[in-house]
Amino acid sequence: MKNYKLYFYKFFHNILSNIQKFVNRVALPDYTLFSIFALVTGVVAGLGAVLFHETIAFFSTLLFSNANKQLFYFDGAFFILLPAIGMLIQSLMIKASPETAKRKGVSDVIKAVAMRGGYIRFRTTLFHFLAPAICISTGGTLGPEGPAAQVGGGIASKVGQIFGFSDVRRRIFTAAGAGAAISAVFNTPLGGIFFALEIILLNDFHSTTFSALILASITASVVTRIFLGDTPTFYFESINIGPYDQLYLFAILGIFAGVLSLIFIRYSDILDSLFQNKILKKFPQWIVMLTAGLIVGVCGYFYNDIFGIGYVAINKIIMSEITWQIVAVLLLIKFLLVPMIIHSGGFGGLFAPSLFIGACFGYLFSIFVNSIWGFQIDTSTFVLVSMGAVLGGINSIPISAILIIFEMTRDYTFILPLMLAVVISTTIVRLILKGSIHEKHLKRQGYEITRGRESSYLRSIYVKDVMRKDIVLFSEDTLLSNIIGNYIESAHSTFYTIDNKNKIIGAISERELRPIITEYETLQKMLVASDIARTEIVTVKDNDNLDHVLKLFGKIIVNEFPVISSQKENKVVGTIWRHDVISAYNRESLKHNLTEGLVRELKSPKESSTTKIAENYSVFECHPPKEFIGKSLTQLRLRNTYGLEVIMIRKPKSEYDSKEGQEIIMPHPEYPIEKDDTLVLFGTNDNIKKIDDWK
Repeated sequence: MKNYKLYFYKFFHNILSNIQKFVNRVALPDYTLFSIFALVTGVVAGLGAVLFHETIAFFSTLLFSNANKQLFYFDGAFFILLPAIGMLIQSLMIKASPETAKRKGVSDVIKAVAMRGGYIRFRTTLFHFLAPAICISTGGTLGPEGPAAQVGGGIASKVGQIFGFSDVRRRIFTAAGAGAAISAVFNTPLGGIFFALEIILLNDFHSTTFSALILASITASVVTRIFLGDTPTFYFESINIGPYDQLYLFAILGIFAGVLSLIFIRYSDILDSLFQNKILKKFPQWIVMLTAGLIVGVCGYFYNDIFGIGYVAINKIIMSEITWQIVAVLLLIKFLLVPMIIHSGGFGGLFAPSLFIGACFGYLFSIFVNSIWGFQIDTSTFVLVSMGAVLGGINSIPISAILIIFEMTRDYTFILPLMLAVVISTTIVRLILKGSIHEKHLKRQGYEITRGRESSYLRSIYVKDVMRKDIVLFSEDTLLSNIIGNYIESAHSTFYTIDNKNKIIGAISERELRPIITEYETLQKMLVASDIARTEIVTVKDNDNLDHVLKLFGKIIVNEFPVISSQKENKVVGTIWRHDVISAYNRESLKHNLTEGLVRELKSPKESSTTKIAENYSVFECHPPKEFIGKSLTQLRLRNTYGLEVIMIRKPKSEYDSKEGQEIIMPHPEYPIEKDDTLVLFGTNDNIKKIDDWK
């Protein structure tokens, strides 16, 4: 079996190598290749989204429409059992591939882009194509958007692997693929672009990234329109926002939509904790999921509008074809069932449920205002605005929510109240949560991702570990001619000026030299360093961590910072370059990714173990020595002292827990070592051999 695997690996590896060699031989400008790859990403992500959409539509029609004709003698029993059957199938898929099943939803795409250079395994993409399709087509009351983004990102990642993209480029195109899939599912190219920016990249904006997002999203939308048509998702006769002196009603709607979004998020968190800490520990997951499916089936038997995605029901609500009493019941059922399905183990997205909840709430709000205060406001307008407000509130995507609703309705007349309600709703949620819902979910999993990168990787690495000790210093009275001569011959892009106390007082780069180069012959003997140097200098200390430095690079557009000694005031000890910080991040990310697949093995009951993960590199686990207890990782400085890094910690939840009950912690630099901890260390085999005296 292993020989066959090796044969197929070599076969496909040779094919990929030939493709990459061909791409490298193509004599096209870099920007042209970049644009072509963005278009290819849009096409494949769009085709993947179309296939996903058609798969759900096919099985939904087969099971609900055709089955209704063929199995009428079962009365409603079939439709009660159908969601339970779907959940049972999903539980079997989880049982067969538990690690793949955990890579669930948009959050895994965020982690892939931030931490794995955009790398997503194809089996993960395939799994999360099938599982949500089964869930939704059997009546699971979730949406296809999150899974579609995961599928689009996964397909784009695979294309990047085929063409041999670097981590930086694969990261861009994986995000573009996710955005393109949203563009394809909703038929909203602008919404797809800003979805990728707001959620996948966590607002980490770069012009090259934006170009890829635009090209990929527009291409995916074109693909969708070719295969699925160009009709709007939601139907309404007309939009009437009423007189402008009544715009405050939309502000009130935004406030209530924000509160409703917060209640939904809190309820979802409580249910998540209940399932993870109690229910799933007492009962097998297949029983829990089967029960959740039966509850959905019973509710759907009486109110079948809650089955599946729910866009048909939303159109009924927009057109006022359902009574307010039924709408109130649908709102309550959807609100309660969606988190239950997700946290019990079901697969699907939150966008469509958010739109459904928003539509119900907007309808009830408009009916209440009209009947209590005698207004004659347009119900359809308030339904559409509420959909955007709840979508933005629950998912923390204000710009995407505005653009998605606008593009799905294709009516500009209500853009002002839509923007007002969405911004108010999202602001309320962000103020209470102190960040986006996606950042909160990732933090609960042990990740702290800011501006598209996992910042905790760099907190245990210090400037002194990666800085360059060479730096070009000029006294403030150095002539321009000497500066120009040194600049031409030096590999440095920035020189620094110092005063008579050796304190850095200025910097000189191409930006300062270029304006005076045309008058060089006249000025070369007249100007000195202090005349042309810029005086706004940002310095870092050698004991600063790289997370701090990376944030500085994000705020200040320079390629390097001078480094000052933390021991001796004003002493210049070197420079730290942006490229070196990014390289350090990539190395740390790779080390963590190499160990990601070993978590299950690390939970096995061993006193200590060594697992080889690369040539001369291993993962080693052991209990900490007595002198480590109570000290933080920052205090221990294991990297500097032993050449080893703590990549995770195994910790028993209580003395009665089994090994399977232990939790895995991704420790922050200030984490205090405890007696019962098991340190999981990464390093060279030679360094690991040196710590035998710990035991």
